[in-house]
Amino acid sequence: MPDLSRMRNDYTLGQLSEADLAPTWVEQFDRWFAEVVAAEVPEPNAVVVATADADGAPDARIVLMKGYDADGIVFGTSYASTKGAQLAVNPRAALVFPWHPLQRQVRVAGRVERIGSTASDLLWDPRPRGAQLAAAASIQSTVVESRDELLERVRRLDEQTPEGPVPRPAAWGGYRVVPERVEFWQGGADRLHDRIRFVRDEAEGGGWIVQRLAP
Repeated sequence: MPDLSRMRNDYTLGQLSEADLAPTWVEQFDRWFAEVVAAEVPEPNAVVVATADADGAPDARIVLMKGYDADGIVFGTSYASTKGAQLAVNPRAALVFPWHPLQRQVRVAGRVERIGSTASDLLWDPRPRGAQLAAAASIQSTVVESRDELLERVRRLDEQTPEGPVPRPAAWGGYRVVPERVEFWQGGADRLHDRIRFVRDEAEGGGWIVQRLAP
């Protein structure tokens, strides 16, 4: 086993200053996301989504972001999944974009809302037929006897469904995380990381304030 206490890299790729910060969180996210894509980081839209149940027990998993704008960050999933059940009783989430090759991460926290049928169709329709079949056949987060059982469900649905796109199941759709805090984290030498966050200030009519956090 490696000595985990000595397993570390120093972060020296860059800094983040208030002077270089974009005027809004979404413009700053635009900049960083474009740089992540240009750097060919694998799965640049992969994001950790953390939720909690009614008792406050936390849970987390990685999904793919499928859209973002000033209103928030969007992903698709089964409403009947574990995360869907948790969001039904506790509609809040925390996100982390782990962009390790650029020594960066973005952290988002806020309330969560469903995006509606039309917007959910726009997430579902571009998916390949195979992915649509898998999502429609799988009752996400439920216990199954074997992988063969899942494959058989997909096979039967494929036979029963006309060629072309598979209709979106009613239990599948999109969520939007509406940010209340967005933190941009740039790794720094000797662990003096730059942490700058945008915080929604309800006292100022829902505007945003910028804060620097100690690392």
